Amino acid sequence: MAIGDGAELFVTGTLGLRADDNVFLASGLPLNPARAASATNPIQEEVDDVIFDINPGVDITFGKNAQLQGNLSLVVAFANYSDNSNLNTTLFAGNFASKYDDGKLKLGFNLGYNELNQNSVDIRGLTRRDVFNAGSNAEVEISQLTSVGGAIEFRTENYKRSTYSDTDTLSIPLNFYYELSPKVDLSIGYRYRDTQVGIGSDSTDHFFNVGARGEFSPLLSGSFAIGLNNRDLDRGGSDNQLGLDASFSYAVTPKTSLTFGASNDFGTSPQGAQQKNLSFNVGLQSKLTAEFALTSGVSWRAIDYGTRTDDYVEWQLGGVYTVNANVSILGGYTYRNNSSDLAGFEFKNNVFSVSANFRY
Repeated sequence: MAIGDGAELFVTGTLGLRADDNVFLASGLPLNPARAASATNPIQEEVDDVIFDINPGVDITFGKNAQLQGNLSLVVAFANYSDNSNLNTTLFAGNFASKYDDGKLKLGFNLGYNELNQNSVDIRGLTRRDVFNAGSNAEVEISQLTSVGGAIEFRTENYKRSTYSDTDTLSIPLNFYYELSPKVDLSIGYRYRDTQVGIGSDSTDHFFNVGARGEFSPLLSGSFAIGLNNRDLDRGGSDNQLGLDASFSYAVTPKTSLTFGASNDFGTSPQGAQQKNLSFNVGLQSKLTAEFALTSGVSWRAIDYGTRTDDYVEWQLGGVYTVNANVSILGGYTYRNNSSDLAGFEFKNNVFSVSANFRY
């Protein structure tokens, strides 16, 4: 419903069902009863379950077709496990984003708070954590051919398990753009990033790069930055590597698009371990009819921890059926596989899901 000039309030919701054959992303090796599960002795027993998701929320938008636009979403997520009710959770997520664009000046602001209980390649066992992030960005035109852009982003993660490290990350990228053509800009950039951890070593990163952005052809658009990435550790030590951040979209047909990207960057695991992350991803989206669309994607990530290297692969296949402007039905399959040089850190995971999304 309308709540003012250019502002609307929507009631949103999701009803979903997931079948997960490895809830904790466990290795499947025989459990060692003499040692408790930890960052160095991960959960090994595979557990499967069927999870019911109920996610009611509200969505407020303002500034449609205006220079100043924004969105606020509030969601409460209820996850109910059929066989392991002790894993049931009620989580809150609130996110706000706004942007301003008058052609010469672009401004953006984002603020978010998310309660999570998800696994990842570095986080096993459904670990509860709270994530807060805040950031702003700006780009101003200096002349007809040049502009300068900058941003500041702060993110903090608070874990509810002692074996994981609370983390604060501050990132400040700066870029100078030169218009090579009406649709393509060349860039020279620098990114400063400071990472503070409760376990392990704090770090400071410097990424000096050159790149480009825009529409490189009628069918190909995107951006890339490539250069020198340096990491300094507060406990001593420094490392350099090739830095890369690229994302592209290619229009195969008017109804089918291909996305692909690559990244090479430093990282810090939730256990405080230093990382080198090289990743590639490819996705395909196709609108088969006015109501039905298919999506698929695959990503690969090589994680170098110094003492071991993991190869993580994730593949997704999904479909969306749009019933009307207010209701859509989604179905999907996700496969995850992590292979490691160190026994006990490997896992495989299959998740089948179906859900109905509502927006009124």
